[in-house]
Amino acid sequence: MDHADITPAPGVLLIAPPLLADPNFRRSVVLLCEHGEDGSFGLILNRPMTIQPAEVLDDFYGYDEPLSLGGPVEPNTLHYLHRHGDVIPGAIRVFDGVYWGGDFEAVRTLTASGGASTGDLRFFLGYAGWSPGQLDAEIDAGGWFLARAREAAIFPRDPDRLWRDVLRSMGREYALLANFPDDPRMN
Repeated sequence: MDHADITPAPGVLLIAPPLLADPNFRRSVVLLCEHGEDGSFGLILNRPMTIQPAEVLDDFYGYDEPLSLGGPVEPNTLHYLHRHGDVIPGAIRVFDGVYWGGDFEAVRTLTASGGASTGDLRFFLGYAGWSPGQLDAEIDAGGWFLARAREAAIFPRDPDRLWRDVLRSMGREYALLANFPDDPRMN
């Protein structure tokens, strides 16, 4: 696949280049959920936290996977990705099989009944956001690589390996960058 033909849109991954210095996005993989004339919204997929949902949500049961940091914007807000677009009213389709948001009471009911697992539901605190034109400018300046999202990236077994795994899956020169040292001065 020629990754140069991919443009920002819901369902596209933003992959930070190895030398991106911004600590908020260093070696991050971001799923774009919205991109348009009003700006862009995404969630960082590879920043697991040690906080459990029950620690930030009242009366929340049946789900004990830690939250992830979705981004540096409004870290006191909760967002979620899931595979339950058919049972969570108001869910927004990001790409086939993956949805964002929707009626939280339906999510609460689903988790309490045991109908949601870590393989089909993820919670995030905060988000990554860009004003109109900002993300396009960052991409044009080489600030992000783009790839089409796959469900395995949204619900990874090991979020800490996601950046390298996505780059390897992109092939060619991207696969080589997956082995770029954390600190090239130490190489």
